[in-house]
Amino acid sequence: MTDQIAGRPEAVMPSRDVSGRNTVVLVLFTAVTNLADGVTKIALPLLATSLTGSPAAVAGVSLTLTLPWLVTALHVGVLVDRFDRRGLLWVANAMRLVALAGLLAAYSAESVTLPLLYLAGSVLGVAEVIALTSAMALTPVAVGPRLRERANAWVTGAETVCNEFCGPFVGGLLVTAGSAFALGATAAGYVVATGILVLLVGRFRVARSVDAPVRSVGGQIRDGLRFLWRHRLLRLMALVLTALCSCWGAWLALMPLVATSVMGLSPSEYGMVLSALGVGGLVGALAVSAVNRLIGRRWALFADLIGTFAMVAAPALTTNMWVVAAGAFFGGMGGTLWAINARTIAQYLVPAELMGRYSAVARLFSWGAMPVGAAAVGLLAEFFGARAAFAVFAAIVLATAIPFLRTVTPAVLRGAEQAEHRELATR
Repeated sequence: MTDQIAGRPEAVMPSRDVSGRNTVVLVLFTAVTNLADGVTKIALPLLATSLTGSPAAVAGVSLTLTLPWLVTALHVGVLVDRFDRRGLLWVANAMRLVALAGLLAAYSAESVTLPLLYLAGSVLGVAEVIALTSAMALTPVAVGPRLRERANAWVTGAETVCNEFCGPFVGGLLVTAGSAFALGATAAGYVVATGILVLLVGRFRVARSVDAPVRSVGGQIRDGLRFLWRHRLLRLMALVLTALCSCWGAWLALMPLVATSVMGLSPSEYGMVLSALGVGGLVGALAVSAVNRLIGRRWALFADLIGTFAMVAAPALTTNMWVVAAGAFFGGMGGTLWAINARTIAQYLVPAELMGRYSAVARLFSWGAMPVGAAAVGLLAEFFGARAAFAVFAAIVLATAIPFLRTVTPAVLRGAEQAEHRELATR
């Protein structure tokens, strides 16, 4: 496949000082945009509730924010490998601002409709695909190998805390102050994030030789899929991640009903359970370097299997809020340990000219599995009860353990570490 791919990054590997600066810029950009994304995911569905009482119509707004991962991710990956990745981040923020400006104008004119919300949600969803794929592909060029694990940890921590924890909380407060205020504050956040990117140092376009053949979009997508499928470690990680993310989708979909109807939790108590998920993710981001030194990357990755099992098994075994919250904590921590280490491994194994397509495929596996898990757990709970549904997903996690341990061996991981050492030796 190497004869089908041309070009290497134009930018040389940054120095330690530049890497440190770029790390701060990427973390700030991630924090601000994910905080704004989190607000949007609360504000748009709540705005829809003022227009209709149909649960399906309101859920459709949330669907427009996530469906683009299934529909556009692979094509966005091609864009990321063809064009300047920082430029695409600016394009994504411009799309967000246009969508929010349209909503604000309609809200001021009292002409907001459900089709307009669906359109705005779709634009924001596509923008998120572009932004997250571009940012992941940009990191190996912006940050040198010595600081890359730390950069991935901070970026993942910012994603977890701002998108899943702070964003929805702040969004609820802003919507209470008024939908126009929430939309305006979100737009201001994207403007700030756009300015932050100016501070990023380097060039982020993949260079291509003049005589390289021009491949079709479909051919480039196949290159990315083929690379992932032929690489044993990356393929196994993608398949395991699919199973784990389906469990996350199932837990997030069914827990609100279980918490209120089965466990008898108040909204504030259920908020504590959800907060445990975010706290666990933050702890994982802060502790990843120490965990890797103590037990190695193999067992740090395996910790996600343990954490996800605890998360879905707890509500299958008990209605005790503290046990369920503990399971959520370990699930959040394990998920962050996996995300950071998987990103770092991929950044050493995936060629720079394929990073956009690989990132898109990896996100497609993970984000695409979440709605599948949500739909499956609903059907299982309908026919067999919530506890049985969670037990099925706990069994799915257990089924991934043996393939993981057989494939993600110390010898296989040494190959990734050797690639890391070779890059370090040349810088």
